[in-house]
Amino acid sequence: MKRIFITGLALLGIMRFSAQNRTETDSTNYKAKKLKIEEINLVSSYYSQNGNNASVTGGIGTEELTDVSNAIDVKLVKQGENGIKHNFDIEVGVDHYSSASSDKIDLQANSSASSADTRVYPSLNYVRENEAKGNTFGIGVSSSTEYDYQSFGGNISYSKQTKDRNGEFTARFQTFIDQVKMIAPIELRGTPNAKDSGTESRNTFVGSLSYSQIINRNFQVLVQADIVSQQGYLALPFHRVYFTDGSVHQEELPDSRLKFPMAVRASYFLGDNIIIRAYYRYYTDDWDLNSHTANIEVPVKISPFFSISPFYRYYQQTAIKYFKAHQQHTAANEFYTSNYDLSDFDSNFMGVGLHFTPINGVFGMKYFNMIEVRYGHYSRSTELDSDIVSINLKFK
Repeated sequence: MKRIFITGLALLGIMRFSAQNRTETDSTNYKAKKLKIEEINLVSSYYSQNGNNASVTGGIGTEELTDVSNAIDVKLVKQGENGIKHNFDIEVGVDHYSSASSDKIDLQANSSASSADTRVYPSLNYVRENEAKGNTFGIGVSSSTEYDYQSFGGNISYSKQTKDRNGEFTARFQTFIDQVKMIAPIELRGTPNAKDSGTESRNTFVGSLSYSQIINRNFQVLVQADIVSQQGYLALPFHRVYFTDGSVHQEELPDSRLKFPMAVRASYFLGDNIIIRAYYRYYTDDWDLNSHTANIEVPVKISPFFSISPFYRYYQQTAIKYFKAHQQHTAANEFYTSNYDLSDFDSNFMGVGLHFTPINGVFGMKYFNMIEVRYGHYSRSTELDSDIVSINLKFK
């Protein structure tokens, strides 16, 4: 979802700045003491989607959506005294989308403020590595702003390597403090009990434990378990729900949710030219949604400078206990949604990535050292389909 054009002027400026920085720091034989640019990534993509189960119109109607986005990620490093390494990661992303379903909030073409929107999401992370003791401490902040949603996030983490440096334990905590703007469907505004003004809060807290282990020179594995607690307004005010009597209502969901994801990831190096990367995740929560995710990616090195990475992901989930399709809810239901993201479905996502790292730099530019292009096609059993193409440019 990140747009595929970046101005030549911006690229030249970044490359020149990066080159000057590297010239100053690489001329010595010892680790630099000053803060320097380690890496710059520019990521862009384009995403398009089609479907016929829009939540805005009660589980029926177009889900056509396009999204273009750009993000820049700058990594800086400073080597301190006593083997302390300071890492800074600064990222700024901008998405712009247009949504046919969101435009139906007001039931007239090009009338809804959410028919198109821009989201801006900066983040700053700091990681302190003690290479001698094998431990790492990290902290970070982030935000995301769009027309009807404001989010502020924070995270803190600690990692400790085993004595032989083949294993690492990590504990991480994240929080997101959000505000949802109350935008009701036009026909419900001003009616009794309608949520059509002001904002509501939504808070998310995530605790994560993981352990990674190098089994041998060819095989690595990581296991992770999370607990996620959400409180506050967990519905969306402009999602319609139609009852069996034809009446229309705003989506209503409980004000708390507890989630339990667990995952295992493994990488196996099959000789010098092939890597098999596999991932499995099981998820369950107290809304009765259970899901399974299985993913495999096989990067194959065609030459020392070029590799191709086909990938495939299968996903399956059960519906939450509050979901019913269009005109299947009744007044007897305390909570109700016709959001097909919370329905029973399975999906397939497949595609390929191309990775190019020439020894003399892309197009002969020394510090422009990597370009990666990825394409993926997604299909869901609810007849939703989407395509995404992305490009990642790395300067190092």
